[in-house]
Amino acid sequence: MQTGIAVFLMLVGTGHCLPFYNGFYYDHILNNKSGNGNGDVIHFNGVKLVVNTPEDALFAYRGGNITLPCTFHYEPELQSPRRLRIKWAKLHKDNTKEKDVLVAIGLRHRSFGEYKGRVHLHQSKPNEVSLAITNLRLEDYGKYKCEVIDGLEDESGIVELELRGVVYPYEPHHGRYRLNFHDAKKACEAQDAVMASFEQLFRAWEEGLDWCNAGWVMDGTVQYPITLPREPCGGKETAPGVRSYGERHKHLHKYNVFCFSSALKGRVYYLEHPDKLAFNEARDACIQDGAQIAKVGQLYAAWKFVDLDRCDAGWLDDGSVRYPIAFPRLNCGPPEPGVRSFGFPEKHAKFGVYCYKMS
Repeated sequence: MQTGIAVFLMLVGTGHCLPFYNGFYYDHILNNKSGNGNGDVIHFNGVKLVVNTPEDALFAYRGGNITLPCTFHYEPELQSPRRLRIKWAKLHKDNTKEKDVLVAIGLRHRSFGEYKGRVHLHQSKPNEVSLAITNLRLEDYGKYKCEVIDGLEDESGIVELELRGVVYPYEPHHGRYRLNFHDAKKACEAQDAVMASFEQLFRAWEEGLDWCNAGWVMDGTVQYPITLPREPCGGKETAPGVRSYGERHKHLHKYNVFCFSSALKGRVYYLEHPDKLAFNEARDACIQDGAQIAKVGQLYAAWKFVDLDRCDAGWLDDGSVRYPIAFPRLNCGPPEPGVRSFGFPEKHAKFGVYCYKMS
């Protein structure tokens, strides 16, 4: 590990604790509601347009449904309704760009891109223009802007959506520190996950994630979470925290990656089979059982959300061998819950297999 690296520390005080990086508070990452603001107003012709959205983030699970609240009103109240245009967009990480989600004028509306068929306006009361999203995907987390446009005037508010999930470190079969940013992103997606955001990694560290190998996160920085300081991981005298190498070149620099997965629609199970299996045999056995060989993200999600617990090592889709322990016990690895790894054995080696079957 490098020495002299920047370190994220927790400020201990009576108020809300935020990570700290070389004298700079990360509240612009964790708490920023940038945009025109929730509850800000536009004045025109003596009338104020007010848009209201919740200040706190909303939490949901992959595959579930969520409604992002947004309402508006005029001060003073108008005697006759105006013709409005409603626009929902998803903000990029730096809040300077946005992706169109839905646009509506009266009863007409249009959704865009990957949101087609999954979003609609929820209008259960006057002046409500909330956004309903169905069949949530891993990449749906983030900040959404609700914009109300009245002629040439407009006002907006921000709603933040977070997914409940699990962050896990990942390195490919060809070894440690072999992934540039773009390959790291693809590696997570191949295992039914997405690259973790800094916020997701930080939350995982708060929940006890400790990993001494540095990995990419979605903002293009390289981080690693340490709960138990030790010499090979930044030094014993350095406080616990999410340690940072800062931004790295997305093509030239290579590290591991932190992936994020959420709840599953299907189920992961250990295939009961009379014999141990080589990798190709394991993959075929899952198919014969009406399933597919499980991906790493699916195994982590099953361990996290349904307490999958099995003290038998089994093949996974990427050629690794792992097993999930929700309730630690003797002869099943360390005394903490987790997904244990045997690494990437030769594919002719004999193990069990974990399969994934849609519900």
